[in-house]
Amino acid sequence: MFDFEKLEVYQKAKALNKEVLKFLRENRLLDNYLRDQLKRASISILINIAEGSGRFSKADKRNFYTISRGSVYECVSLLEIIHDENCIEKTKFDHFINDYEEISKMLLGLIRSQNNDKS
Repeated sequence: MFDFEKLEVYQKAKALNKEVLKFLRENRLLDNYLRDQLKRASISILINIAEGSGRFSKADKRNFYTISRGSVYECVSLLEIIHDENCIEKTKFDHFINDYEEISKMLLGLIRSQNNDKS
């Protein structure tokens, strides 16, 4: 097992990514650009957590966790656009937003834990 697979934030992001991809597959009526961007941003959260956990310096780890958190914000923004276009049910939207908020807070904790080292 790789270190990143042990991280609770990775497991939560992976489960949410699975839900988002399922939502996108089931809702083909969404704009292609929005669908592609949401898919990419959702996957980016995972791959940046994984890549960051494999880095040796705290500065490198912090950078990848920060990028991952930025992708969380991108997902939320895209979901708001999709919601404004009435292409997602309110309950599904709220569920996604709540999960992204929790992931964002978890990533912030990881980022802050990397702040003690200048390497």
